[in-house]
Amino acid sequence: MVNVAPLSDLDYSVKEMEAHVARFRDQKSSDTAFLDTRIPGHEREIFGIIGGGVQEDPEMHPPLAAQDFHLAMVRAEPGKGAALHSHLTQEVFMPLSGRWSIFWGPNGDKEITLEPHDVISVPVHIMRGFRNVSDTTAMLLAVVGGNDPGRVGWPESLKNSARNAGLEIDEHGDLRAVKDGQ
Repeated sequence: MVNVAPLSDLDYSVKEMEAHVARFRDQKSSDTAFLDTRIPGHEREIFGIIGGGVQEDPEMHPPLAAQDFHLAMVRAEPGKGAALHSHLTQEVFMPLSGRWSIFWGPNGDKEITLEPHDVISVPVHIMRGFRNVSDTTAMLLAVVGGNDPGRVGWPESLKNSARNAGLEIDEHGDLRAVKDGQ
């Protein structure tokens, strides 16, 4: 049996549909959305658009609620991107501009380069990272699945590097600044 969506008389006015629009010009980015963002080579801006996703910045409030997926955009300078990490869900990447390297594996030793509008789907639990391999600032679209995709899994070595750079994850999975002597 084929699963077909039912026809519906439900309708929204333009004003009602505007509540479901996230205009990029109005978006606020976070340069500390993740534990690795203060570590040299991993600086980037994250724009949370739909749902909180797996970001760790408790001050980041995406404008649209999640319904089974979370969408973010990443802006990074050449050579910058996310460190090796894992997710409890599938993650999809699509370059909006520039060229992006997606690397994976326990040591991040496997790699594919994507051009604008190419798409890769990284399976659950695979260690992965990404970096802008363009000569200019570029944008990457990232989508993770699920209503609650959990939090990012970071290697201990990365957690130590982040702590040295002034960030750590608290007991709730949120970022916090490292206090002197702690």
